[in-house]
Amino acid sequence: MTEPFHGISHMLAIPFMDHALLAGGLIALASGVVGYFLVLRNQVFTGDALSHVAFTGALGALALGVDLHLGLYLGCITIAVVMAVLSRRGITDDVTIGNIFSFVLGLGTFFLAYYATHQIGGTDATAGVSVLFGSILGLSSSQTTFDVFVALAVIIAIVIIGRPLLFASIDSAVAEARGMPVRALGVVFLVLVGVTAGEATQAVGALLLLGLLATPAGAAQRLTTHPYTAMSFSAVIALASVWIGLCLSYAQPVLPPSFSILAIATSIYLGSWAISAWRSRVRGSGKTARSTYTSLR
Repeated sequence: MTEPFHGISHMLAIPFMDHALLAGGLIALASGVVGYFLVLRNQVFTGDALSHVAFTGALGALALGVDLHLGLYLGCITIAVVMAVLSRRGITDDVTIGNIFSFVLGLGTFFLAYYATHQIGGTDATAGVSVLFGSILGLSSSQTTFDVFVALAVIIAIVIIGRPLLFASIDSAVAEARGMPVRALGVVFLVLVGVTAGEATQAVGALLLLGLLATPAGAAQRLTTHPYTAMSFSAVIALASVWIGLCLSYAQPVLPPSFSILAIATSIYLGSWAISAWRSRVRGSGKTARSTYTSLR
């Protein structure tokens, strides 16, 4: 009976697992609350575009011989601001996102080719793979501290602007008519999405970034229609996905952390879909029974 607890204590005694659980947990919470608004505002495609921006920004930094994290954050934040400026009421349209998406992806290909063919400060052949698939188990103590503070800043910012952002997300026209700075809220939100994308890339990689942002939020919205409850559910689901995924990867080293994390998140989403379908069926049966009873009367 003590074997599982012995395994957990052994896992927590390993520094890189402590870093991954701490940083990954805070990144998950930030991704959950930001992802909720991303889904609510129908801006999931924006998150997809930023996943490619993360890849391009990191490779651009490596090609210039600087820390890839600088390019990761700077690229995501810059493109997020550009998309917000080009948008109407802070909500980007698909045409704008598509153009930025394709250009950034092409730029990333250029940076990858340049970095691979030039010896820039000692070329690291695994850097591109780490950006694509995440490197949460490779976080240093200083990087973990930085990620924790950034994630906390994102969460606090969402809490501060959450109420007006919710109003602007549900009915931007009415919010604007009442004098609410809808466009400014949209810009601030996309900046927060950019920062979160930069962080989440380290946890699950650029290719799977969208899963950590959208999947927990999608599951939460199927479980409840109450905004604040759904936001809390989204954060908890993201946190559970990261922590359980990391534990699975520790127990079975053949499983990459990014795969385990997204597998858990997807399983929870499928479970929420099943619960939602069951609720609809029960409500439909109840309505049918009531209408039958009424007709018999």
